[in-house]
Amino acid sequence: MSKSRATRGSNLDSDRALSLLTMMERIRAFEEQACLAAERDKLVLGAIHPSIGQEAVAAGIMQAVNPDDFLLSTHRGHGHTLAKGAEPLAMMRELLGRAGGCCGGKGGSMHIADFNVGMLGANGVVSANITIAAGAAHSMKLQRDSRVVVCIFGDGAINRGPFLEGLNWAKVFDLPILFVCEDNQYSATTRTSAMTAGDGAAARARALGLVDHTVDGNQVEEVADIATQCINRIRSGGGPEFLHAITYRRTGHTSFDPAAYRPADEAVQHEQRADPINRQRELLTLAGKDKSELDRIHTQAQQEMTDVLQQAAQSPFPDPALALKDVQDIGSPEQELR
Repeated sequence: MSKSRATRGSNLDSDRALSLLTMMERIRAFEEQACLAAERDKLVLGAIHPSIGQEAVAAGIMQAVNPDDFLLSTHRGHGHTLAKGAEPLAMMRELLGRAGGCCGGKGGSMHIADFNVGMLGANGVVSANITIAAGAAHSMKLQRDSRVVVCIFGDGAINRGPFLEGLNWAKVFDLPILFVCEDNQYSATTRTSAMTAGDGAAARARALGLVDHTVDGNQVEEVADIATQCINRIRSGGGPEFLHAITYRRTGHTSFDPAAYRPADEAVQHEQRADPINRQRELLTLAGKDKSELDRIHTQAQQEMTDVLQQAAQSPFPDPALALKDVQDIGSPEQELR
């Protein structure tokens, strides 16, 4: 235990700390059930990309935003969406392609959206959410709206064109947006460091003039603190900021990926050394919380998501008559010319 973490335990905001732990437990339980649905029961339509081990980024960032602020996420977005306030049953139904899913069962895992909680969408195209987020933030500025946009993307996204385009546009027009690079150190099946020139994410943002911050993405209290500071400045007209949160995904790229491309004991070592849930439990224990209370939070999250999967699996598939509902159709160009 480091001195700083021991000191933190003595002046901890226990209510917030318990709330952050609860959200991380719920995210992990949801992901574990989603993996079971995909691998054991073959219920998931398409691939899912778990974020087990990355829960502190989702819980910490979303703790700092208002309910009506906007979020754009990645193909690994279950945790972000849940932390933004989406209902887990609607999310699980979406993964299973069932009626009652938050996108009617049409979007699946990589395209979850819930406008009711300001979640404008996950995106299966790496980095594509960055320019969409810049557009949403520009809309807020033009309307003189006080809402802030949070855009979360992975470390692999910084090597794609929309990263430069989106950050450049946001800085040129001083847009109300927090860019968050959720750096789990792997771009699909390749170490990101092996394919990224220069000093990486924060340095690139700094080169464009954005205020940048780097945080231990496995320390949820630190993530929440710095995200709150960033969001407050942005909301006050300070312009876009960039947060580089360094974390780690314990699973493979998808639930079916055995991750044979990394050292065999790497994930185990991370779990033992830097698991965000274990760290938060340790912090709360130092602050005087009883282990039974922390165990109860874990058990409740596990039971909640077990029930969610069971209910989702029992839900019907959408009515085929709804297949074209919500699908944009401008008609045939030939008909327009007649």
